[in-house]
Amino acid sequence: MGKVVLITGASSGMGKSTAQILHKQGYSVYGAARRLEEMQDLKEGGMSVVSLDLTQEASIITCVNTILDKEGRIDILINNAGYGSYGAVEDVSMAEAKRQFEVNLFGLARITQLVLPQMRAHRSGRIVNISSMGGKIYMPLGAWYFASKHALEAWSDCLRLEVKEFGVDVVVVEPGGIQTPWGSIAAENLIRTSATGAYSTFAHKVAEGMKNLYTKPGLTPAGVLGKTIAKAATVAKPKTRYAKGYMAKPAMALRKWFGDKVFDKIIMAQFK
Repeated sequence: MGKVVLITGASSGMGKSTAQILHKQGYSVYGAARRLEEMQDLKEGGMSVVSLDLTQEASIITCVNTILDKEGRIDILINNAGYGSYGAVEDVSMAEAKRQFEVNLFGLARITQLVLPQMRAHRSGRIVNISSMGGKIYMPLGAWYFASKHALEAWSDCLRLEVKEFGVDVVVVEPGGIQTPWGSIAAENLIRTSATGAYSTFAHKVAEGMKNLYTKPGLTPAGVLGKTIAKAATVAKPKTRYAKGYMAKPAMALRKWFGDKVFDKIIMAQFK
């Protein structure tokens, strides 16, 4: 097919799965992440890997230029990299709050800025932003994570309108509960941040709930989301949003149709 794909956060989970699927479909895939050693299997499988730290301007520029210098274009950008910063609002430092937005929104926005000019020049392109069901709902002790995903949803909507005339599509994917280390890592971050102090009892309950959820068999395999992301990246006429994964559609529907107070009660009941 000759189309070039850049996938951030390709060192594990959904990003790695998407890279493997698109490579099998004949796309020229570049996986990007901080840990190159975690993408060695992609390299051995015939894909290209590049270093990327979304908190560093120089790293973002080098990543994009490396691909453009070699390929001359990036047809599909999949903004998958991100992490979950958990902790009570009182406890999370502003430095960590800013880092959460730096990775989940600002770094994503910067790499998109750098890719867009050549997409406009070719009058074609696809930008797929991996949000979360957390872009539409919320949970206690995850204010900065959920805020970053809510922001990404609105940012993507605005971008979609801006670039449509240039033949560029913007698509949002909203995963639910997925079988990845994400939940356990977020729970560990929560304990480190709020294990003591006014919110300690609540923090331990929420962390325990997250660990239980992300170790249960009912979660959706990362490969299922890989297929959804690959579809969002390549289908001729994409939807503006794809929701997939454990509880994604039900949770978002509860918030939408029953309102905040009912949703609050349902969420808080989980931690009694």
